[in-house]
Amino acid sequence: MAGEQTRTTTPPPTRASAAGGPPRTAPRARDRGTRLLVVGIVLAALNLRPAITSLGALLEEVRDGLGMSGSVAGLLTSVPPLCFAVFGVMAPRLARRFGAGAVVCAGMVAITAGLLLRPYVGGTAGFLVASALALMGIAVSNVLMPVIVKRHFPDRVGTMTGLYSMALALGTSAAAAITVPMTEALGGSWQTGLALWAGLAAAAVLPWLPLARDRGTAPGGAGTEGERQERGPRPAPQGHARVPQPPAAPLRITRSRTAWALAVFFGLQATAAYITMGWMPQIFRDAGVPAGTAGLLLAVTMAMGVPLAFVIPRVATRLPHQGPIVLALGGCGLVGYAGLYLAPAGGAWVWALLLGIANCAFPLALTMVGMRARTGAGVAQLSAFAQSTGYLISIPGPLLVGVLYQHSGGWGLPLALMAALMVPQTVVGVLAGRDRTVEEEAAR
Repeated sequence: MAGEQTRTTTPPPTRASAAGGPPRTAPRARDRGTRLLVVGIVLAALNLRPAITSLGALLEEVRDGLGMSGSVAGLLTSVPPLCFAVFGVMAPRLARRFGAGAVVCAGMVAITAGLLLRPYVGGTAGFLVASALALMGIAVSNVLMPVIVKRHFPDRVGTMTGLYSMALALGTSAAAAITVPMTEALGGSWQTGLALWAGLAAAAVLPWLPLARDRGTAPGGAGTEGERQERGPRPAPQGHARVPQPPAAPLRITRSRTAWALAVFFGLQATAAYITMGWMPQIFRDAGVPAGTAGLLLAVTMAMGVPLAFVIPRVATRLPHQGPIVLALGGCGLVGYAGLYLAPAGGAWVWALLLGIANCAFPLALTMVGMRARTGAGVAQLSAFAQSTGYLISIPGPLLVGVLYQHSGGWGLPLALMAALMVPQTVVGVLAGRDRTVEEEAAR
């Protein structure tokens, strides 16, 4: 009886233990897969901005080397958001066909190729085409990162979004700060200085190669409840009738007010970020700040995103409404712009810090993308819609600031425009932060 009881209460051995292997092989494999995915996310995020900020650091040398006109060089500031808007729309469709992991892997390959080719193809047209190739890889990865975080880490959206945003901010500030010193150390060639960043992109390809088979399930598991609903019913076991279920209706994202609010919020914060990256050093230099210090102030502004990009998403996911964070960031932006107008040189470090805090609306927007949809498919659609629409909205901002600066001869009107844009950004951010999902709104 004792032996019979043992046989009936002891679970059957796994294949691994029956063969003499470790009994927890599958959990260990899942852990390794999760760690590899985290490394892949961090490396991918590090590569999502150096293509832009490394060029900004060497723009004068690139213009001289290629004989680029001032108008074409000015348009370069609007090429990244244009590419993000155009190519970002393709990401959900590509992910459905090939898997999100495969698309991100291909995106890292595109970034590597674009960064490696653009300094050496010769001519302005070739430079722009190679830049567009790198920006295409950035665009699809931009859209799919929130999707991958939601799909594989549904209970750690804030933590993983914070880690990803922190790595993105680190890559942004590092490329702005060290591209020129590295170029000088390697002989002063701007081609070498730009091509160096292809090495970081190539390193990001490696962890995504084994992850390229991702077809939508979490590592080692069946996925979240939302993912199971999205994929539909599993095949019925043998001998059981399968109950037919109607396919889920497609999500009409444009019917959601939250989706529109998030898209406008994303666009206005991107406008502020590109204006800051493109024009803030000039504001300080016109106020009498030395050129080296002005560059350092921009690096400080960008570097503020490294710690705050990790903290803000974690705080945001613990709040039912993200409106208070939006209000705090908007207040910092308004005070920073006012300071740039009243005492640009006297309080330069304070204004740089405040504008760095205000620019952390970006990781907040990414976090809200993951929170405002229930399923991976919903996050993919919302991410593509918000980022593509938002980047389209952001295109005129840097150009308009340049026009106002050129025609007014000062920074009063441009700063007034920046401060004015902060008001609607705060309003739509509060609306986007309400506790609801786009699936609920689109179904009404």
